[in-house]
Parts: sequence; C-alpha cells; structure tokens
Amino acid sequence: MNSSTSTNCNRLRSTREKGFDGEDRACTFLEHKGYTILGRNFRTRTGEIDIIALDGAYIVFVEVKSLPHGDIDTLAHELNTRKQQKIIETAKYYLQKFRQYNYKYVRFDVLVLDVPGLEPVRHLLNAFSE
Repeated sequence: MNSSTSTNCNRLRSTREKGFDGEDRACTFLEHKGYTILGRNFRTRTGEIDIIALDGAYIVFVEVKSLPHGDIDTLAHELNTRKQQKIIETAKYYLQKFRQYNYKYVRFDVLVLDVPGLEPVRHLLNAFSE
C-alpha cells in the first residue's frame, strides 16, 4: 500500500468516526429531551436514516449533519430535495417493515452540529415533509 492510499484510508476512517461521534452526540441530546431511540443507521437501497426515535405521539426520522466549517447555506446544499426524498422513501420502508409504528405521527427532524455562530447542537423540528 502506498502512502497516498494509506492517507486516503485514514481520512475515510476519520470521516466515519466523526460521523459516528456526531450521531452519538445527537442521540444523547435527544435522550436528554425525552426521546426514545429506536435505531440508528437504518439503510435500504434508497438511502439511510441516521436516527429513528419516538417523541410522544411521533416517530421521528432524524438526519444528523456536522458542519464545523459550514453555515445554514451549507446545510441547504447538503440537505437538498433529492436527499430529503431519499430519507422519506427510506422512512416509508421502515414503516412498512415495523408496522407497530403506523399509528404514530411522522416527523422529519434535522440536528445540525458545530456550525460556527450557532449553539453546538441545533435541533430543527419538522425540518421537511413529504
């Protein structure tokens, strides 16, 4: 393995680790707010949902974005309509697979981490919908 391959692997691993660390922080934040975490990193062919949680009468599908060098415009770019549709389609699959949650209201939240000038965790309730 040459040094550039090694560097790329380290960068990839670092990015993954940062993602998991951000999701850990997001779960802790939600649990402190009284949410029950049902799952993390639910994947299908159409997409992935970072966190699935219960908040009272709601099942909440949560996208976590860590943007230490970004701003709200960066968030809009990262969470474009195509990404939202992937999350919505993945949520539909989840609800088909776990029918016990069909009686819950559905909500799509976004947790934004580490944006300069904002609080460390910014919770955008009902950030988007179908």
